[in-house]
Amino acid sequence: MLIAAALTCSMLVMPVNAAPTLEELQEEQQDLENQKADAQDQLSDLQSQLETIMQKIDDLEVQLIEKGEEIAQAEKDLEAAEKKRQEQYDAMKLRIKYMYEAGSGTATMEKVMESGDISSLLTQAEYSQQVHEYDREQLQEYANTVAEIEELQRKLEEEMENLQELEAQYQDQQDELDATIESKRDQISDLDTMIQEAAQKVAEEKERLEEEERQRRLEEQRRQEAAAAAAAAESGGSESSGGGSSSGGGSSSGNSLAPVSGSVVDRAYSKLGKPYVWGAVGPNSFDCSGFVGFCLTGRYERIWTSGSYCGWPRVSNPQPGDICVRSGHCGIYIGGGQMIHAPHTGDVVKIASVPSNMWYVRYPG
Repeated sequence: MLIAAALTCSMLVMPVNAAPTLEELQEEQQDLENQKADAQDQLSDLQSQLETIMQKIDDLEVQLIEKGEEIAQAEKDLEAAEKKRQEQYDAMKLRIKYMYEAGSGTATMEKVMESGDISSLLTQAEYSQQVHEYDREQLQEYANTVAEIEELQRKLEEEMENLQELEAQYQDQQDELDATIESKRDQISDLDTMIQEAAQKVAEEKERLEEEERQRRLEEQRRQEAAAAAAAAESGGSESSGGGSSSGGGSSSGNSLAPVSGSVVDRAYSKLGKPYVWGAVGPNSFDCSGFVGFCLTGRYERIWTSGSYCGWPRVSNPQPGDICVRSGHCGIYIGGGQMIHAPHTGDVVKIASVPSNMWYVRYPG
């Protein structure tokens, strides 16, 4: 007995994993949608960064092309300057050779002394001096030109190398952003799947609660009918009791009416103004899924729920007669962005604009 009592107590304190409530399921769905919104914002920011990096890479490519052209031109200028300098140097060596061959270094002076008069002497001497100065100036000028071109080429090549390094850095950033964006897209795709599953759970929970409410109402109606029948039997009013039975038969015949002819949209229009009643499938009142089921089949019976419609094939080009649906609600699309639906308790079947949070599905039958 002690062991049994202990086991009983332990069972009493064991935690029970209760099923999540509708509010908890809705909170979970909303949390997933918030996560998706955050991920989409991050994706948008990453894509903006990627566009900036790609623009920088494009700009660098233009700069690299320009630097390459400048380097090519500098190489041509350097080659021409080197050639001209060599020509000038060769000419100077040739003149020196002639001068020494004519007088072993004294030929120029002898020509000066034999000029005849002072004016010719000065002219000859000035000429000889100018020849040497010209050679030195020309050689120095071309040497300076070559040095400048070499410095320019060095600078351009250095700039080219820096631009290439920067381009490589931008390319690495682009590769990293591409990988991050792909990962973020996978995350959003996973969240979409989780949101769809959460929405399905919410729809199923709503349908379960609706079904419980419908059964509760039916049970209450049965109790009231039984109480009325018992009261009638006690008072001897068998005729009145028979009337109650007749009323019950009328309810049964209402659910077995023959299908209404016409299109889905025609049937939807035919029920405009009928009151919304939770769990009702017609003919004089409907809930949302009961109304859509009637429009699709013409029968006054529970065939599908809004959760069922959520699993039907989605369409991006809705046509009149398609179903507008979201978790817990549905209606018949009639074109022009409008639908006919049974909104909620206290309202009637009516025409309304299709909300942005609904999507379109098509009857697979």
